[in-house]
Amino acid sequence: MQRLGPLSREAWATLTLQLLRPPCAGASLLSPRVLGGLVQPPAREFAEARLKIQLESDKEKSNFVIKTPKDFDIAGQFDPMIPDAECLKIIYEILNTLQLGDFLIKVNDRRILDGMFAVCGVPENKFRFVCSSVDKLGKMSWKDVREEMVGKMGLASEVADCIGDYIQQHGGGSLVEQLLQDPKLSQNKLALEGLRDLKLLFEYLTLFGITEKIIFDLSLARGLDYYTGVIYEAVLLQAPTRQGEEPLGVGSVAAGGRYDDLVGMFDPKGRKVPCVGLSIGVERIFSIVEQRMEATEKIQMTETQVLVAAAQKNFLKERMKLIAELWDAGIKAEMLYKKDPSFLSQLHYCEETGIPLVAIIGERELKDGVIKLRSVASREEVDIKRENIVTEIQRRTCES
Repeated sequence: MQRLGPLSREAWATLTLQLLRPPCAGASLLSPRVLGGLVQPPAREFAEARLKIQLESDKEKSNFVIKTPKDFDIAGQFDPMIPDAECLKIIYEILNTLQLGDFLIKVNDRRILDGMFAVCGVPENKFRFVCSSVDKLGKMSWKDVREEMVGKMGLASEVADCIGDYIQQHGGGSLVEQLLQDPKLSQNKLALEGLRDLKLLFEYLTLFGITEKIIFDLSLARGLDYYTGVIYEAVLLQAPTRQGEEPLGVGSVAAGGRYDDLVGMFDPKGRKVPCVGLSIGVERIFSIVEQRMEATEKIQMTETQVLVAAAQKNFLKERMKLIAELWDAGIKAEMLYKKDPSFLSQLHYCEETGIPLVAIIGERELKDGVIKLRSVASREEVDIKRENIVTEIQRRTCES
């Protein structure tokens, strides 16, 4: 496998955005771009020129990989489903490493969708419109999607019901096997090709050990016209939050699929370069991280590890004795510079500054020879013998 020649990050951005991604609606491929203060050639000309150089300078160089900070694309002639399986493995590894919460990767195939529309009786000129409606199923109920198909697109009720019977199914490799025996889909060439490729894909994903996060979802449509085969989308099921709070709804965080005809649109000779790739939703991931920080933790504004606090009045001397002991042991401790601060104000101070622990001393603790150690985050309190308090605080701060 060959990689494209060395390019600056800015050049990769231009090439990838314009060569391997379609333009936004109404956008012009011919508008110049300003990168790093220098005006680059029009993006389309740049992409065509670079493709020409790469393909004509070495006739054997027909396969290449393009990597950008948030995209991964494999282009070239390869055996079926091997690069596709790698793309799904990459998505799995990224989301699993980031530990953003439980996730699921939905897969489908545009050929299965088109074959399904055909066997259900959808006119070919309405395939893309119906595909767009199917893509809304995750955001709308089937009742609303069906109403749109029948009321706005003019599909017969029985046609919409046939589509509904299919797109409400989801499962794993066993569902692929089941649909391969479906009396209607098995007679459609496109659907059969897609199902056979998905069967092979699930075999490879099993070898990669990631099928527990993969689901075959017939409602996944990825409403963009340039996809030609396997499509996929990763969604967070629930991002980490405090117990009792609502999950953070962020939806899709990665997506992609196979687009075998797109690159040929930019080559004057129309040479076909099969491609498959993925895009990571960096902005959404940042949004999740920000929400997670706001929901689960305070940013620590101080290096202090523990606040020495008193639950009653007239314990200044005991606080000073304890804090001196902690300082001598190298523990970063502090106390409020008040003779008799309220217990609540001491706890609020820890929450505002991000101090993780509170060492509390009061009448009962003094009598029993213990120090009450409180975790600010969980509000859990435990009694620690006075002679063990230094060791316990050191242990906890090392773990955090």
